[in-house]
Amino acid sequence: MLELRPTAADTAHAPATALEAARRVDAVLDDVLETRLRQARQVDPVFAEDVAGRVAGLIRRGGKRLRTAFVWCGWRAAGGTGDASAVLRTGAALELLQACALIHDDLMDGSPLRRGGPTVHVELTRLHSAARMTGSGESFGASAAVLAGDLALAWADDLLTEVALRLPHGPRLYEEWRAMRGEMVAGQYRDLHAQATGSSGVEEALTVATLKSALYTVERPLALGAALAGARPATVDALRRAGRHAGLAFQLRDDLLGAFGDPALTGKPADDDLRTRKLTYLLAVAVRLAAASGDEEAVAALAPASTDRPDGAVERMRKALEWTGARALTETKIAELAAASLRHFEDTGADTAVREEFAALVARVSGGVPQRTEDIA
Repeated sequence: MLELRPTAADTAHAPATALEAARRVDAVLDDVLETRLRQARQVDPVFAEDVAGRVAGLIRRGGKRLRTAFVWCGWRAAGGTGDASAVLRTGAALELLQACALIHDDLMDGSPLRRGGPTVHVELTRLHSAARMTGSGESFGASAAVLAGDLALAWADDLLTEVALRLPHGPRLYEEWRAMRGEMVAGQYRDLHAQATGSSGVEEALTVATLKSALYTVERPLALGAALAGARPATVDALRRAGRHAGLAFQLRDDLLGAFGDPALTGKPADDDLRTRKLTYLLAVAVRLAAASGDEEAVAALAPASTDRPDGAVERMRKALEWTGARALTETKIAELAAASLRHFEDTGADTAVREEFAALVARVSGGVPQRTEDIA
């Protein structure tokens, strides 16, 4: 079996904590991105500057790399010790995959900001204008952003495959990765489908949240880490349960920030989800409570619309989320999910230090500690 050839950033010493792993992955990402950019320049310099450079720029612009931290937790909970280069490179692959998801998600949502700067499709639309190209700038920006997201996915797959081919438990690692990619696409489609049909169902909202975010944010990273350590099935099952609950808590927190967050702190608009009436658990609970109480004003404010909502309608929608009690109930649900996640993680038999690391991460992603949205996105 071939051995991984880690960089100096990988091998100085194994990360002692989850957050140290999250910090260390940046150096690995830098090495990977430099290699990919050099390869892109060899293919075509225009493509390298316009597309590959923007993918690398987004990755380097923000995020606390907490998916890497969850890989570390899964690895350590399953008994992983010693050389952590595969952990860090798996975490780097997740960050590349996250870039694909963000680029495509921002395009589909029409979002102008990500991590405090213009989204990739907006940057590429501006490039079209600045270069005085012909045709529609919006169409050019959208088409090029699709390619940018595809490139990020290709880079992610290449890196994960390199890791899997060189490890004894590589097939298990790749199977987790394969399943995660399919879940992400399914979740994104269910999100689009729910928005197009004007759905308001609580169970459907939870399905979308699970597929689109909870699995690949926490559950699959934990399972990827466990696969690196050759974990027992019982350990993997406990990690899956812990990750599913923590991942849902993360998404529900993100939904709240999407409706009530401060753009100066989150790095993205606070009303995109409301303007487009994106199906979230928060919205679904509000619709159910408004209907049950006979609150016709709230029902009208939360109802589907044929076009994006103007500012006044968005503000009425935001107020309805408050006065129906949906915001408070969502906060309660987040706390319950976070607590359940910690209980399931204990079933792994991980030592106290690893349990404490995991608890700190769950507090961060569920909103138990102050954070910027870009820190967890």
